Amino acid sequence: QTVIDIDAMSARDEIKWVFHVLDCLAPRYEKCLMRLSPGGGDADELREFNARTLTFVEDGFNLPKAKMYVEWIDQDRIFVSTDFGDDSTTESGYPRFTKIWQRGTSLEDAKIVHEVTKSSVNSYARRLSSESQTVDLLVESLDYWNRRFHQWDGKKAHALRLPSSAVVEDVIENYLVVSLTEDWTSDGLNFKQGSVVLVEPRSLWGERGKVKAKLLRASTPDSIIEDVEVTKNGILVTVLNDVKSKIYRYQKLAGEWLSEAVELPKTGQLLIAATSNETGEFFARYEDFLTPPTLFGIDAALNTEKVLQQSATFDAEGMVVQQRFAKSADGTRIPYFVVMKKDIKLDGKNPTHIFAYGGFRASLTPSYSGSYEPHNGAYGKAWLERGGVFVSANIRGGAEYGPAWHAAALLENRHKAFEDLEAVAEDLIAGKITSSQHLGIEGRSNGGLLVGATMIRRPDLYGAIVCGVPLLDMQRYNKLLAGASWMAEYGNPDTNDWEFIKQYSPYQLISEDADYPPVFFFTSTRDDRVHPGHARKMAAKMQAQGHNFEYFENTEGGHKGSATAEQTARRIATSFTHLWRSLK
Repeated sequence: QTVIDIDAMSARDEIKWVFHVLDCLAPRYEKCLMRLSPGGGDADELREFNARTLTFVEDGFNLPKAKMYVEWIDQDRIFVSTDFGDDSTTESGYPRFTKIWQRGTSLEDAKIVHEVTKSSVNSYARRLSSESQTVDLLVESLDYWNRRFHQWDGKKAHALRLPSSAVVEDVIENYLVVSLTEDWTSDGLNFKQGSVVLVEPRSLWGERGKVKAKLLRASTPDSIIEDVEVTKNGILVTVLNDVKSKIYRYQKLAGEWLSEAVELPKTGQLLIAATSNETGEFFARYEDFLTPPTLFGIDAALNTEKVLQQSATFDAEGMVVQQRFAKSADGTRIPYFVVMKKDIKLDGKNPTHIFAYGGFRASLTPSYSGSYEPHNGAYGKAWLERGGVFVSANIRGGAEYGPAWHAAALLENRHKAFEDLEAVAEDLIAGKITSSQHLGIEGRSNGGLLVGATMIRRPDLYGAIVCGVPLLDMQRYNKLLAGASWMAEYGNPDTNDWEFIKQYSPYQLISEDADYPPVFFFTSTRDDRVHPGHARKMAAKMQAQGHNFEYFENTEGGHKGSATAEQTARRIATSFTHLWRSLK
């Protein structure tokens, strides 16, 4: 049953609507908050939607376009953080205030329950509920990675003595479920980075008192915790072993939390797709480079059943996937996947496309061409079928080996991500899979910075660059749109941090004397996260210096660069055309 036809709505309103979120209030799931973006940017309009009548609620919780956070309290109240007018946003462009909005009253009359400074990133609220308790969290993002947590009891906000780097996943029974990205020592308790712990929230109130917490699971070198989902039937923990996923369910039996592995394929990516609050059943989605996304249903007894599989988007017959390891400049082993035809000739002449990201704790796990993962595009049809080699590089800055893998490329160590990509490229060349003139690299957003920086560092190593919605002017990135929120990742160029940032900032370092490979830049006028000025300025400077580049700016699409399937197809086709022309 079609719940809402976004295309028909776009045609009627003459606005390219992009659907972002539909959040429905438990347990009836009838009253919903829908967030829609005009043109695909991060700023949304909020509309209340009735999931029973499939209509918008005309006098419901509706808000104009803004970067916002909303959360149900009950059927007549919501937490709302949005642009309330003068001086209500941070320097990063996100909300400073969180209010409780009562149905039937004006937004101006909503009660302020949380306020943060302009130098913080944002303010928002979360409601977490189990059968035993409800916890309302008021959150202040101090920077991209650190937060200050308060618990709202309906009258007062109580500061929680959690590490600022902790991630509160959910609640179960009387516990907060918390993931740790750094070691945490408190009242004789000692939990290691990468662990998941259960904490009684009231034991965190006040400046003193014994914290009541217990370990659920710790990460190990061969079992990195990637994701945590809480269900009525226990806690689902997804772990990575050399970038391949496995799911465990934890249940409390005789007072102890015990785990059981879920029997699912083990050589690709697993995601929890949906869970049932009533039964504890859940759906898990599996995919790898040659297997289309496949939905499995798992019942309360952990019996699994294949439910649905996406149709193949390319002919994978005769293709093979290999996981290899390159050695970076400091000796670190860097994993990467190679997808190619079995009968490929190792003559150094194969057109090869590396995709990498290397930042913000984002892991590039195995994913199928044409699935919803943003880095996939259509490499199967447009690249592999035509004889190309596809490579996914798991460089530092991501989280493939936990928080430490990310931290290794932060701030003054950003160059390690660039060195890792260069090591993968050199390993492919040494193995005679390809050579420099046949090797192209692609990155988007932070990945656009990655490929821009390594192009400047090693223009001899690549034959083509695809640089999408990129950061490139690192001297001014913190003054553009949401840039100020990323200073915990890159550093503040207005301080002494510029001494290490200027060592790689592409816009400042590009030289008319160098011979760069041909570059394809793409961006979006509607990108309200990474300013399109980065790509515009870099292309203009390359043009002035006489370098070979192509440039495309879509007028819609936000940070994804496209708002419709047709726009996505055009961008992907243009990218691969650029690679084929440059590398074949």
